[in-house]
Amino acid sequence: MRSYPYTITISSEKGGVGKTTLATNLAIYLKAMREDLPVTLFSFDNHFTIDKMFELQKRGENVPDVHELLMGAKGSEVVQTGQYGVGFIRSSTELSDIHERFKGPMTLTRMLAESGISGIIIIDTRPDLNILTQNALYAADRVLIPVKDLPSLENCKNIFAQFDQRGIDKKSLALIPCLIDSRIKFEGIFKDQKTLLRAIAVNRGYRCMDTHISKSPKVESLNTNPDGKIYPILTHARGTEVYSQFMEISRDILRSFDATRESRACLYHTWLLEKEAHKKESYLARLEGLTERCLICGALLAEHSDDRSFYFETSDRSARGFLHGYCVNKMLCSALYGLKESDPTFDAATALVAEKVTKSVSLLLPRINSEGSRLDYRLFSMKGEQLLQKSVGMPGFEAGEFNGVNDRLYLLLNEALAGFEGALREKSWLSVYPVDPIKPEAVLHEDSYKSVHRLQRQLSEAIQAL
Repeated sequence: MRSYPYTITISSEKGGVGKTTLATNLAIYLKAMREDLPVTLFSFDNHFTIDKMFELQKRGENVPDVHELLMGAKGSEVVQTGQYGVGFIRSSTELSDIHERFKGPMTLTRMLAESGISGIIIIDTRPDLNILTQNALYAADRVLIPVKDLPSLENCKNIFAQFDQRGIDKKSLALIPCLIDSRIKFEGIFKDQKTLLRAIAVNRGYRCMDTHISKSPKVESLNTNPDGKIYPILTHARGTEVYSQFMEISRDILRSFDATRESRACLYHTWLLEKEAHKKESYLARLEGLTERCLICGALLAEHSDDRSFYFETSDRSARGFLHGYCVNKMLCSALYGLKESDPTFDAATALVAEKVTKSVSLLLPRINSEGSRLDYRLFSMKGEQLLQKSVGMPGFEAGEFNGVNDRLYLLLNEALAGFEGALREKSWLSVYPVDPIKPEAVLHEDSYKSVHRLQRQLSEAIQAL
């Protein structure tokens, strides 16, 4: 059975509130309290505290780090086992180039779901709400927000606002008063810092953990000392309030972990699988709706599958399918230049047409009125910019006569756009898209088909603008 991680994100826009101390020591406590539970830690900050605290040997060249994770490396392949049995991913100063990769808010959630990492993951974030921090927030089953004073409490509103904007349930968010100086006392109902911060938080609708983390000279010495090392609270601060407070926080986390049947990563991966299944069903439905023949030459595409270089679709989506490249090129050559195949310049003109239409979208709009039948032909770039417009006469089309020049065009229009009693469907038109002849069906995959319909809308707007 596949395992998915339970994710804890430590976040605050305010620096100096104890995020990294909370993240690193929480990892050690969790591992100590449940030795068989995998605990993994990584940071988006660049102070390398995690590396200094957990690395068993000095960093060498080509050692995987968090940059590789964010660029798509599988999580289980970049995790290293560090001190105290905690798994960690080394930090990196080179994270500025990955922001383009993280345009979506759930990119990290997907990475963690597919990481192969089990147990608990703890993410230490930067003191800002950049796209990486946002991804870490949305990926989390629990978000711990350290607050030590009113400014850090004030900044919390931005994190809660992010969840409101995305429509995400805020029950995963919890404030935890940190670096509380027990010597500071107030008169009145709020007798100390933690009581005041918790009261203000609750008044604003924020959930607050029952425990807090005290300010401790002993704990501060574990990070700043003549040895230049970083020591854990679990082993070097026994007997302090902070030691017991971390024990309480860890128990709370483990209770939540045990009570969570499906982590956020698991739920998201299940949603992805369902989405992919829906995409597959939609793709198969689109395949079933294709015409069996090339509407220009009439050949069965199953028997003549070579050179399926174009995909056509009508404006009302009632007809769609593939067309042979040589059929389209010859049809447009005749229609645009009035040439027959017997004309000496036909092959050269066809090559010229092919060069343009294999990189562009052709729009064919028949216009039939009392003055006769004409074709409004337009050529668009793949971005929807109009490159060419030409009006072509269609003599004999309305009477069903072929004229030796536009025969292929007449066949396509009648087959694709014919409606009641053979008349063309009113205001209908068709567009012809170049596709990869080796894998023409790829145009019907979800993302490619969305691009087709974006272009269809742009073409429709271009027609209506006249």
